[in-house]
Amino acid sequence: MFNWGSVAVDPVNKWLIATPQYLAYLYQLYPRPAGQLDKRMFGGDNSGGESKPGNENLGGPYAVSIKHFRSALNAPCNAPAWGVRVGVDLTTGKTAWKYRNGTVAGQQFAGIKFPIPFEMGMLAHGGTLTTAGGVAFTAAALDDSIRGYDMQTGEVLWKMALPAGGQATPMTFRGKDGKQYIVVAAGGHGSLGTTPGDSVIAYTLP
Repeated sequence: MFNWGSVAVDPVNKWLIATPQYLAYLYQLYPRPAGQLDKRMFGGDNSGGESKPGNENLGGPYAVSIKHFRSALNAPCNAPAWGVRVGVDLTTGKTAWKYRNGTVAGQQFAGIKFPIPFEMGMLAHGGTLTTAGGVAFTAAALDDSIRGYDMQTGEVLWKMALPAGGQATPMTFRGKDGKQYIVVAAGGHGSLGTTPGDSVIAYTLP
């Protein structure tokens, strides 16, 4: 599954970068008169890393509850990796490399925040940016970090902690000073449980 952000393509070098997810979800339909709010779904809490209260779907005969398929420890029921980054050579259509993307740092399991940054591969809500210099950037994983990695090998070249969740797609521009900048909005994501914030951060490339 590709979530928010889809894929990024380098049309010159014919390279595709993606962050597919490997997570199971539980969808439940709630029949109701079209146009009426279903209070069983839409009047409650929106925490715990779930997409609840769901999709209201006004105008349709059903409301939809969407939840992660998690164990009692609040960990996904399927084995990791739960999110990866991949590079695809578009001249051959073959996957050139595939690595786990993101750590479990800051995630809560059984109500306990996990302090150790094990590279388990995490859900990523947000896209990837490719650059002409052959470096891709993404900040979408749930560990509140932005990463730059080699598009040809997938190796992480740079990583920086963000003040909030980077569930957004980075952008780039060249300033009047001639330098190239990478910009990301770090606002967090409520239902995913990442750190909330209101920062827009720019980094310069050497």
